[in-house]
Amino acid sequence: MRGERLAVSTLFFLNGAVLASWVPHIPAVKARHGASDTQLGVVLLGMAVGAMIALPLAGWLVGRFGSRAVARASAAAFCLALPLPILSPSLPLLAMALAVLGACNGLLDVSMNTQAAAVERRYGRALMSSFHALFSVGGVVGAALAGAVMSRGVGGLAHLLVAALTALAAAGAAAPSLLPSDPEHERPGPMFVRPSGLLVGLGALAFLGLLAEGAMADWSAVYLHDTLAASPAIAATGFAAFSLTMSAGRFAGDRLVDTLGAGRVLRVSSAAAALGLGAGLMLGTAAAGIVGFALVGLGIANIIPVLFSAAARVPGVEPGRGLAAVATTGYLGFLTGPPLIGVVADAIGLGGGLALVSAACALIAVGAGKLALNPEAMRTRTRSPEIDP
Repeated sequence: MRGERLAVSTLFFLNGAVLASWVPHIPAVKARHGASDTQLGVVLLGMAVGAMIALPLAGWLVGRFGSRAVARASAAAFCLALPLPILSPSLPLLAMALAVLGACNGLLDVSMNTQAAAVERRYGRALMSSFHALFSVGGVVGAALAGAVMSRGVGGLAHLLVAALTALAAAGAAAPSLLPSDPEHERPGPMFVRPSGLLVGLGALAFLGLLAEGAMADWSAVYLHDTLAASPAIAATGFAAFSLTMSAGRFAGDRLVDTLGAGRVLRVSSAAAALGLGAGLMLGTAAAGIVGFALVGLGIANIIPVLFSAAARVPGVEPGRGLAAVATTGYLGFLTGPPLIGVVADAIGLGGGLALVSAACALIAVGAGKLALNPEAMRTRTRSPEIDP
């Protein structure tokens, strides 16, 4: 079982590292195309559009071909697609390249989380948070390596080609150890199905959780710098604190879920995030804001891992389809949250806009108490001992 866990861990790490390898090149790509901020924003939506199209399809593909086959193919395609944006000679082709990268990412996201849920079933205990923590670590490593390479004057294309080939080799090494398809949990069926009430509830919580995560990424530094007049260095500390506590929370999340139960972990942590951020906004100082952002990172760290794990265990729904439905809804929150906060900020100030994040965390605390998120449910829905090669 260690080999299977290591293989899935490798996919999560590579997913974060590959994405982080592309991000530092965005300013150079913007300058090369002479794009305005508005044009760049529209072009970057291509990745989101590609992911949104691929996520529902991913659930069907996993049911039709199995999560191992889809994870293998999508991981390879994701790595190979990495250099496409920097190779694109025009803005329309750049948008298309990002859509391809986003679609590959969406397919990999669903298939590797389905694999992670299968590994959880084999172990009989929570593991999803540690997998997602490795995604965060991969992001840090990928960004750090990109910065080091770029500081030495290595060209963007050369960097991305080497990163793509290195990631492809690592994914290829992990592929043979991925779990084969489980006929009890991965079955073909219609591409679109009416979601159950439990699945709708999980999706709603994922929407709120990723709304909060997207808001921290886009608005924490802006709030500290523009609203509280903090220096750029202090402003950057806000998001750093959020990222650090989120990573720490995910590494501790599996043990907390096994000890306290998934529902209690989500209720307590999201309530702490709501109260901590609310208090930080009311106090209106940079120090209080940074502490509030750190509490949000800690509070929402395990929301997506817990919800994805639960989505893969919804009775009567194949894991891939459940994960795809919840991931799609959550991704909508990640996309719509930051613009929504911007609209509110224009009307009543950014502090008021960020109060929406506090409210979202409070709603998660309430909603988590109404859903069956107890990890014991995972143990009652055990895997079939007979699997397809």
